Amino acid sequence: MKPLVSIIMGSTSDLPVMEKAMKFLNEQQVPFEVNALSAHRTPDAVEQFAKGARERGVKVIIAAAGMAAALPGCIAASTTLPVIGVPIKGMLDGLDAMLSIIQMPPGIPTATVGVNASLNAAILAMQMIALGDEEMARKVADYKATLGKKIEKANQDLAAIGDYEFKTN
Repeated sequence: MKPLVSIIMGSTSDLPVMEKAMKFLNEQQVPFEVNALSAHRTPDAVEQFAKGARERGVKVIIAAAGMAAALPGCIAASTTLPVIGVPIKGMLDGLDAMLSIIQMPPGIPTATVGVNASLNAAILAMQMIALGDEEMARKVADYKATLGKKIEKANQDLAAIGDYEFKTN
């Protein structure tokens, strides 16, 4: 089985955030790989990874980084694959990381999701792959159909709360 999505993080300290993406991709039966690479501590390995990802069957790269958050941009500079950056909350509540990922120079685009939003990164990766894969498109549509049901259930649960004298619903 070859990975379609590659999840890269600057260090294993990012793992608690990235586990949401890993769990989602696993539940959706999307083959993925996970590696730790550092733009600053292992720059040659980052470049080698990025240049070889397409050859290995990867379709989308999700790269998580905090603080200076150079990893997504460094990967994007060495591949033509789409790269989704996940800013990791750290200093400045992740704003520093988010701005580092968003502010890429012309020609080196990096998609960016919200701070710690690895689940959205995984969904976006699936949507990108779904452009050329009908089974993946069906999986995305099935997942999105469940979102409204969660809100309907929440409203039922809220309506069942009866501990308030002035609650009208």
